[in-house]
Amino acid sequence: MSLPMTVPEPGLPERVTIYEVGARDGLQNEAAIIPVEVKAELVRRLLAAGLPAVEATSFVHPRWVPQLADAEQLMTALHDQIGDAGRDLPVLVPNERGLDRALALGLRHVAIFGSATETFAQKNLNRGLDEQYAMFEPVVARARDAGLDVRAYVSMCFGDPWEGPVPIDQVVAAGRRLLDLGAGQLSIGDTIGVGTAGHVTALVGAFVEAGVPVERLALHFHDTYGQALSNVQAGLRAGVTTYDASAGGLGGCPYAKSATGNLATEDLVWLLDGLGVEHGVDLAALVQTSTWLAGHLGRPSPSAVVRALAGQ
Repeated sequence: MSLPMTVPEPGLPERVTIYEVGARDGLQNEAAIIPVEVKAELVRRLLAAGLPAVEATSFVHPRWVPQLADAEQLMTALHDQIGDAGRDLPVLVPNERGLDRALALGLRHVAIFGSATETFAQKNLNRGLDEQYAMFEPVVARARDAGLDVRAYVSMCFGDPWEGPVPIDQVVAAGRRLLDLGAGQLSIGDTIGVGTAGHVTALVGAFVEAGVPVERLALHFHDTYGQALSNVQAGLRAGVTTYDASAGGLGGCPYAKSATGNLATEDLVWLLDGLGVEHGVDLAALVQTSTWLAGHLGRPSPSAVVRALAGQ
């Protein structure tokens, strides 16, 4: 299998963490229901490829995301198959009811999903921009009291399809409020993929200037306009060491039609290998997994690296 020539860039982090969202964010938009056995196999394959964090599902109401209606069944199957390690797989919990379901299964890592804009908060959460924090506060407090790790996503950080460009200070204010609730990490999302490298640099810098350690930040890019890898490089230069990605480049947001595919994990790994940044992921195993999944979905992988390597 071809690999990129490694040419390190001075000043970049020596190692990063890839936070894999393919099993949740990647599959949630699929119209045809995917069997729970396929989802469980996907998670197992992703873990075997060396990904340290694999977000497995969301405890959202099935009416809103039918693809994830099998959340309990999936997590139970994974616990049966991989033992106690299944409890360490992160899951999304949109509210206290979702947290109750996660706690009932003894899970240890949960995430909440907030918005930096009023319109998307209304469409995604049925709450206003300020009202969302009242919903999240008891979720985070109860999770922390139970000893769980809590991650927070903040979406629409670079642009909103209804409101247009989102002011940087508005994003920082929204993100800080989520961190102040008790979240340990904040994932900054370019939900519709409109961000560019300079915008990434400015936004990360604004968070740091506002007192948020760069170690608590993650970046979540979509490749709608082909900017995801350029944005990752800007994030690396700014010192960010956690990046969300989706195996095969699958995914998008069901509440924002312009939110097309996530950054492909394989494309991210190729970039990191070329820069000499360690990540611990087996690219060959990952390509095999995405090729296998594409067969189940009945279409080629959107990932450029998967397409390039799968035929070798």
